[in-house]
Amino acid sequence: MSAVEISCVVTAGADPQALRRSVESVVAQTMRATEAVVVLGLTVTPAPATSRTTGRATSRATSRATGADDDPESAAEDVRAVADELAALDPARVRIVTSGAETPTTAVLRNHGLDQARGRYVIVLGEGERLQRDACRNLWEAAERSGAELAAGRWTRRAGRRAKEQPPARLVESELYGRSRTVEALSEAPELVVADALVTGFCVRTALLEREGLRYAEDLERGEILFGAQLAAAAGRIALVPNLIVGGRAADDPAGTLEGQLAAHVRVAELPLLQDDSALRGARDRAFLADQLVPLARQFPKLDADERARAAALVAALPAARTDPDLRLDLPPLERVCLQLLADGDAEGVLAAGYALGRPGAVASALTERDGRVYWGTAPPDDPRAQAALDVTELGHQYQPLADTPLLNHLTHCGQEGDRLVLEGRLPTPLQLRSSEDPLTATLEFLVRGTDGRQVFRTTVDEVWRDSDSDADAVRWRAAVDIGALLRVGGARDRVCDPHFALHTPDGTTTGPLFLERDRVEAAGHFRARPRRGRLFGDSWKPYVTVKHHLALQLVARRRPGRLAAAAVHYLTHFRPARKAKRLVKGVRRRFDRIFARSVKTRVYNRLLIRLPVRKGSVVFESHMGKYYGDSPRAIHEELRAQGRRGVRCTWSYATSADGFPTDVTLVRRLSWRYLWALARAQYWVDNQGFPLDLKKPAATTYLQTWHGSAYKRMGFAESRIKAQNASERDKLSAALARFDHFLVRSEHDVATLARDYRQPAESLVACGYPRNDRLVRARETDESQGRFPRPALAADLGIPDHRKVVLYAPTFRGMPKKGRLTQLPLDVSQFVERFGDEYVLLVRAHYLESAALPVCPPGTVIDVSGHHDVSELLCLADALITDYSSIMFDYALLDRPMVFFTPDLDAYVAERGSYFDLRAEAPGPVVETEDELLRAMTELKQSDAAHRADRARFAEKFGGYESGQAARTALDVLFAGRPRR
Repeated sequence: MSAVEISCVVTAGADPQALRRSVESVVAQTMRATEAVVVLGLTVTPAPATSRTTGRATSRATSRATGADDDPESAAEDVRAVADELAALDPARVRIVTSGAETPTTAVLRNHGLDQARGRYVIVLGEGERLQRDACRNLWEAAERSGAELAAGRWTRRAGRRAKEQPPARLVESELYGRSRTVEALSEAPELVVADALVTGFCVRTALLEREGLRYAEDLERGEILFGAQLAAAAGRIALVPNLIVGGRAADDPAGTLEGQLAAHVRVAELPLLQDDSALRGARDRAFLADQLVPLARQFPKLDADERARAAALVAALPAARTDPDLRLDLPPLERVCLQLLADGDAEGVLAAGYALGRPGAVASALTERDGRVYWGTAPPDDPRAQAALDVTELGHQYQPLADTPLLNHLTHCGQEGDRLVLEGRLPTPLQLRSSEDPLTATLEFLVRGTDGRQVFRTTVDEVWRDSDSDADAVRWRAAVDIGALLRVGGARDRVCDPHFALHTPDGTTTGPLFLERDRVEAAGHFRARPRRGRLFGDSWKPYVTVKHHLALQLVARRRPGRLAAAAVHYLTHFRPARKAKRLVKGVRRRFDRIFARSVKTRVYNRLLIRLPVRKGSVVFESHMGKYYGDSPRAIHEELRAQGRRGVRCTWSYATSADGFPTDVTLVRRLSWRYLWALARAQYWVDNQGFPLDLKKPAATTYLQTWHGSAYKRMGFAESRIKAQNASERDKLSAALARFDHFLVRSEHDVATLARDYRQPAESLVACGYPRNDRLVRARETDESQGRFPRPALAADLGIPDHRKVVLYAPTFRGMPKKGRLTQLPLDVSQFVERFGDEYVLLVRAHYLESAALPVCPPGTVIDVSGHHDVSELLCLADALITDYSSIMFDYALLDRPMVFFTPDLDAYVAERGSYFDLRAEAPGPVVETEDELLRAMTELKQSDAAHRADRARFAEKFGGYESGQAARTALDVLFAGRPRR
């Protein structure tokens, strides 16, 4: 290995501490054959020897960070002092070079650094970027091992002051760096160019740079974008590693760097590589629209009028090919609208659309209905492609009741007339009011923050009128409010009010906050305040704009008595004894909170509570970890009621809400102290999934595990996830499964799959079927003897008319949604409703561990029944079932009704999860893999029903052979007659 294998070029910016972080990350590399080439410009003058110390550099940097020193010459001295300090600490690995350029832009400095690099490889770091400790070693080894001219890995960027650094979403989704690999052609990893993956986090052979003459474009503000694309095109072989290489990249600022982004994007599109590959060029254009211009539109509410106009003009000036409407077809409706308005240069339109992007369901513009479609704006363009871009039909605004339709209440004026706050605004006329001539009234509601809506001050809006003659087709209003007389708050904690506008119509009332641009609030001034506790708590109301771009009013002290009182309160709550008292209170609170920590509860339960004597006749029921009052535990509980057994005390656990659970039993919140007490004292446990795995079963307790479904995918110790666990984790699972005294099975298939792979001994198996399916067995007998009508009472509760058939869509669990986000269903619900909305009502039942995102559809066509407690009631109501790999297929087969299996990812799912049988061979109904095939199968449902009748009978017998309709009674007999097996 030569003396220097990798040169890391670090350009000095205005922040000396950013330079320190970057250089120190290079010096800390585990690969010692690296050097940091620190590039300074002529404007960074050498600092005097007396100032080149850590103390002075740090003090100057600190003063600059606090705003105490904004002098450019002083800042330049700070940067030079930090550079000299770092070079003095490790002169063998830190070199300082100075560019002689008169205008030392970032690209100029980087190019000078490339010229001065001594290593066989070069890494370029942006301001504040940090190399991970093994980054150079990982890239160097990958390049040397594969002979690659370019090696690259993952990088992250800041997402805000306190937010965790995140990689670009497109790189994560594409799994570009998902594994170590070597690519010989760019077609094997197009994201390198499509997603700007090479702006950082790479090392390149110096020989490649010299051979191709590659340097940063000095006329581009974002030259790293073009440089990365040129590297990807020039490298004959590229090594990709899954390791994190660079962190700390600056957060994206689509508005602040827009001009540079647009120029770089146009230059990349002109590269021969993209000119010769229309697919790659189109993919990059689409990525640019989604990753740069859509975030720009989201930023519009934060920008002032001049910045919005400038941004819209810059995008409108792009070559038409870069914003072609065909590139946006796959984007969501509002994003298509934003891009079309940006391409048109309509800054005010983008402002409204950008506001709507951040508030799903909000109507931010006038809408137009034409030929059954709904378009953004009052007059859709004649160009069919532009018209398609403004089509927002799938948002469902035409179906929403007015009360459920949030509107953009845009303040056009916020000013002052004496002691009165004058507000003028407009909101788009909702579709529901287009044909109405009824008079409109409105009120302003001032919600006191922190009171959960309990404290509201209301006043009538002076004027409300329709402005249908203008292009905006809006409702306009004006109000002059004596703020001091209206807002009589206490003044202690109730110091902020959020005004809302409530529009009252015969069809309902819609209420929402007031949107205001930040640059318009300054004209409003201050207003006299009269808090109930006196003016020492505040004497003025000050309007301001919140981070969500809404108007708010804050109680402040402007006069001397109020300022003195505020200063005294601040001192009393912040001087040393007060700070000590706060820390003491926080410490006590933390210790108190530990009592309710799960780890503490588990230890107390397993060491103390489990030793308590059981309470004779006590039964604890749980279904799906407390989320529902349903499934087999409910069926057993209802059978217990029907038998009227004496001396039995029932307890049900619930996860978050007790709504829907029986009121004549004891209810305990899952994992609460009462829950643990009930489990420790119970003579019987009954559930369908598993009580918390880390809780031991008392020796005198009998545990009946009903389970929640037969298995298609591999379960238990046959799962690849479980196989990959270490021995201690598998031992924990084994101990939890060993708690079961009785395990219900519904067929020999269950014995050969679930019982085997959950390691249940033969003597624990109860071959009686699932108690929840007793209802289905009885329903089929009723169908055969009396027919399907009348329908169950649930149909009336859901508002389903008798002339509409019912289809239940129940997909399987596909992984936890991240950060509370809703799960996107495989089925296109809107397309299904558009085709079959007049014939079927679609019931959507998401898995109990997921929450589904449903589009707004015509009333009565789609009903979300994910929160319904008992799925057996839904199965009895459904005339047909659409599912994929869910165990619900085995239950529904007992009804002998048609099923369709919509499995767009069947092969991938089986490869990932494994399966116990071939679904295509065993399915008692059509197995389809595309939307078109599904729609065709639903169209031919009557014919396929008859064709698959024998298949359903065979399927029900094979996977539900023990179902007799008496499972709940048998389970009770076993539970109360038996003794704990262990």
